[in-house]
Amino acid sequence: MKILVVEDDAETAEWLRRGLSEAGHTVDHAADGRDGLFLASDGGYDVLVVDRMLPKLDGIGLVKALRAAGVKTPTLFLTARAGVGDRVEGLEAGADDYLGKPFAFAELLARLNALARRPPLSAEPTVLRVADLEMDLLKRSVTRGGQRIELQPREFRLLEFLMRREGQVVTRTMLLEGVWDFHFDPRTSVVETHISRLRAKLDQNGAAPLIHTLRGAGYVIRAP
Repeated sequence: MKILVVEDDAETAEWLRRGLSEAGHTVDHAADGRDGLFLASDGGYDVLVVDRMLPKLDGIGLVKALRAAGVKTPTLFLTARAGVGDRVEGLEAGADDYLGKPFAFAELLARLNALARRPPLSAEPTVLRVADLEMDLLKRSVTRGGQRIELQPREFRLLEFLMRREGQVVTRTMLLEGVWDFHFDPRTSVVETHISRLRAKLDQNGAAPLIHTLRGAGYVIRAP
């Protein structure tokens, strides 16, 4: 296999490079997230091994950027941040597996071999659509009926979360975790406030509402 290791700790990176090379693999190394993104973007690797806490661009940002660009190379997070919330966040960002440090090298090899055997996934769309609402994930732009809608970063993330789940009920807890990275209830109206602002921007000029409230359940975005 051709493997890219993105790890800022030189000693750990060299240990991984030596061990993977001895197992018969070709290994490249990037010492920060920005270089890792550059090397991985051409899709020429069989597997990526990525630390989460990286300089210049962290592991979560690296994986999200790759997935947004349509790069589906199987990716394993190898990190000391191995709590349940950390693992969920990593997998939801687009990683395929997650292994906490310290770890057994035999287990790492087994996981990488399993990832490499998986059939390739079809590329995710880079444009999301619900009725006449369109979100371009690469350009980070949103239009409705051809008219551009200016969104704040959090509003964009909220809308993306909803559009990826078109027709599905999304609860307040799911939004707090997926959009705000809260793993507790802050006891504020932050979700309701942002939903209200988003609706005001999407439903201008008499456009039919797309985001609907299901009392006691959550929210759903769907075509009129």
